[in-house]
Amino acid sequence: MLPILQKPAGNRMVIYAKDVMLITGKSERTARYILQSIRKKCNKPPGSFITISEFCECTGMKMEDVRIAINS
Repeated sequence: MLPILQKPAGNRMVIYAKDVMLITGKSERTARYILQSIRKKCNKPPGSFITISEFCECTGMKMEDVRIAINS
């Protein structure tokens, strides 16, 4: 029997709209808009991933605080 692969806790590099919703308390649409504006600021194509560090740079939040929020 093959071992079941588990998602490593706290090892994620990207941030999703659900994470932005959790951190900011904003709606899903607003969270997607925030990620879209970060993509534009970083000159990334639509649909590309936003790293946690890029999110922190653009929002002024501390990376440690963001990681704690998305891992809890």
